[in-house]
Amino acid sequence: MKFKSTTLIAAAIIAAVIMLFSIFVKYYGDWLWFQNLGFSGVFLTMLWAKIFVFLGFFLIFAIIAIVNIAIARKFGRFTRSMKLALPDDPVNSLDIIFKENYANYVWGVLILFFAIMMGLGASSSWETFLKFFHASKFGLADPIFHKDVGFYIFKLPLFQFFQGWYLFMIVLLLGMVGLSYYQDQSITLKDNKMAIDSKAKYHLSILTGLFLLGIVFVYILKLYEILFSTRGVSYGASYADVHAQIPAYWILLILTALISILFLLSPLIKKWKFIVYAALTYFAFLVILIWIYPNLVQQYIVKPNELVKEKPYILNNIHFTRMAYNLDNVREETFPVKQNLTYQDILNNQLTVHNIRLWDRRPLVQSYKQLQEIRLYYNFKNVDVDRYHFPEYTEVALAGRELPPSRIPIRAQTWVNTHLKYTHGYGLVMSPVNEITEEGMPNFIVKNIPPESNGLLNVARPEIYYGEETDEYAIVGTKTQEFDYPKGNQNIYTTYQGKGGVRISGLFRKLVYAWKFSDIKILLTGYITKQSRIMFHRIIADRDRIVAPFLSYDSDPYLVVGEDGKLYWIHDAYTTSNMYPYSQPVSQAPGQRGLNYIRNSVKIVIDAYNGSMTYYIKDPSDPIIQTFSKIFPTLFKPFDEMPDFLKKHIRYPTDLFTIQAELYNVYHMTDPQVFYNQEDYWSIPHEIYRNTEQAMIPYYIIMKLPGGKSEEFILMLPLTPSKKNNMVAWMCARCDAPNYGQLIVYQLPKEKLIFGPMQIEARINQKPDISSELTLWGQKGSSVIRGNLLIIPIEHSFIYVEPIYLEAEQSQLPELKRVVVAYGDQLEMRSNLEQALRAVFSMENVSTGQIKRGLTGAPVAHISTLAQKALGHYNQALNYLKQGNWDKYGKELDKLQQILQTMSQKK
Repeated sequence: MKFKSTTLIAAAIIAAVIMLFSIFVKYYGDWLWFQNLGFSGVFLTMLWAKIFVFLGFFLIFAIIAIVNIAIARKFGRFTRSMKLALPDDPVNSLDIIFKENYANYVWGVLILFFAIMMGLGASSSWETFLKFFHASKFGLADPIFHKDVGFYIFKLPLFQFFQGWYLFMIVLLLGMVGLSYYQDQSITLKDNKMAIDSKAKYHLSILTGLFLLGIVFVYILKLYEILFSTRGVSYGASYADVHAQIPAYWILLILTALISILFLLSPLIKKWKFIVYAALTYFAFLVILIWIYPNLVQQYIVKPNELVKEKPYILNNIHFTRMAYNLDNVREETFPVKQNLTYQDILNNQLTVHNIRLWDRRPLVQSYKQLQEIRLYYNFKNVDVDRYHFPEYTEVALAGRELPPSRIPIRAQTWVNTHLKYTHGYGLVMSPVNEITEEGMPNFIVKNIPPESNGLLNVARPEIYYGEETDEYAIVGTKTQEFDYPKGNQNIYTTYQGKGGVRISGLFRKLVYAWKFSDIKILLTGYITKQSRIMFHRIIADRDRIVAPFLSYDSDPYLVVGEDGKLYWIHDAYTTSNMYPYSQPVSQAPGQRGLNYIRNSVKIVIDAYNGSMTYYIKDPSDPIIQTFSKIFPTLFKPFDEMPDFLKKHIRYPTDLFTIQAELYNVYHMTDPQVFYNQEDYWSIPHEIYRNTEQAMIPYYIIMKLPGGKSEEFILMLPLTPSKKNNMVAWMCARCDAPNYGQLIVYQLPKEKLIFGPMQIEARINQKPDISSELTLWGQKGSSVIRGNLLIIPIEHSFIYVEPIYLEAEQSQLPELKRVVVAYGDQLEMRSNLEQALRAVFSMENVSTGQIKRGLTGAPVAHISTLAQKALGHYNQALNYLKQGNWDKYGKELDKLQQILQTMSQKK
């Protein structure tokens, strides 16, 4: 027996050592990672918060459990001493487990286990504790209890945690104490009857009283949680909640407290029938006050006069929802639609027309893949839209050329190739959103490997070590060189020169990361040197969430080419909450309260080469980011410290704009009667993509806003009445400084029919020459792709533009073949934007020389861009001349000649 006991103890010690070492490796490896980024203070703040919370609640539970089990065993000892062990007594499994020699050890292990679980459960709420102690005020009080909104976002969640943790602790104690008494036969079951010893009964009654005290706390919190009620016609406390449910909670709170006192005093009262009758009365009141009474008020007082009764609560919901989503700052303007747009107006707004996005991001990514992935192992995950000065303000599409390890041929997916050699992507592609070649392909500004940019951009550091698909760890600075990029039939290799990743030179660190990644090859390989670094958490979204798990993140980080020649990722981060009173949730899982507050408070910049991260506060007025700044003072920087060349590329995030647009469709109705009747409910329109109807996606566009002095980069979306297809308004978010983040809604005259997207789509289908041509294309082994329908405000009118792509079934290479343009009653399809515009405005028979200026949009670049490209080829030719590289010198001169010929044709 001693040998078995010793073996068990040794096994337990070994298991504990392994578990502790695993925990140490996890946190030590992460600490080194945080330290490399300069965020060790952030890591230590989170770690110490978890440790203190764990230890506190571990000790609370352990002490309370030890005291209760000790009392139970003491009370049960007399029963055990009186037990007559008869020879024919059946052997109970509990008798074996809780044999007197082992009982203390068994209870010790059980208490330790549950104490660890309770401590771990509490430590997962470390953020709730930190926010409680660093709370900020919103300066806005709720209309029922007159508490600052900060109470609900920062304070109430901790009280809810205490409530849940306390009740679960009491339930566990009741189970453990009951088990102890049952094992000691203080509780017995015989002939389907239960017998309980008096001391056990008193002990369990006191614990029940303590549980009921927790229920008292539940009702106190339910009073505040009434502000998140869904009973009424709008979200938040309604008439029935305020006039029936709140009084009911107060009555139940008092009754529960009285019942709790009866159970706590049961050893003194000793009148169990009285306590039982009191408990039954309590449950009767519970049913009446929770379910029957509020529903009677709702059905017979509220429903017959619902608008009158609910009016103040509807106003509360409107006001707080608009505040929570920043809709109270939406600027509302009228847009008097006129049908007097001329071709000269189009010419006067050339910068807007030059930037009409003919390249839908969805087919464009396929074109990028087919034309510019170069090798099988490269991949473009998606296409981003941004703007650059070339020097003309130009909207562009771009995508990073990443190297996902999964794209390496299977036979080549060795450990060395996956983690040491194929470590990074290379470069990017970029093209104007409206330019096409003669073959219907994008007209690249940046292309090929190494990047060629015709002098428009300087891509000095094209390597992408951190991106959207870098999902494997990489070890750089090893004895084997990394694959850099392909060049003809050869490959170019490199050695990493940056500071990204953690130094892994020592044996101990090798052991740490071998254990962390369950990969012993890290420990055994001979390629690692004193200069080697291990890069992990390389996917942008994961990287951000590990540093700041308390923020929410946009679904699409986007790539930027900096003026310093480096590649950067910009990722939008949000402060969110589901505890903003009276605010309508936008998403809600079953049994959970949905998100009902959001701010785009942070812009994160990530260096694609070094992986460095900087969190810039864009909205310092947000109380939640103020709280996080107090908690993590070294994490955030003021937005003013962001480099100017990156500020030019911040854009309003599509995810946030979509949420705001969906809510504004309802909450532009500020009159409670209109809101109650849903008289003016709007919706996001639908469009046709790949012959399938789907919700329209907000799109970026460069245009001059009504009353604006110059063109600017905006995010916009048309809006339609609910269940109707005509357009009623359009909403935009400004992206350029100093107006970044300003939301504007232009309401259209209701007495006029303004075509919405689906009405234009229907007109395209109904025009015989267009529908017959599209049908014919679809019957020749090709797919017709109808791209995004863009509604472009120009002057006080709208033009509608839809690109048409043709994709062969085998090549999957979309080609931009036609452009549909509509204005008023005119709708035409031509080979390019210029021709379609001229057709719509009856200018097809007017030569370019007869008008003041020509219009771009045909499959060539505009003059300023062409001039820049010509200058780039000229400079490249001079460089090759100096190098004596006559072949490339001649090729550059040929390219220069082609551009000059194109420019001469446009004059």
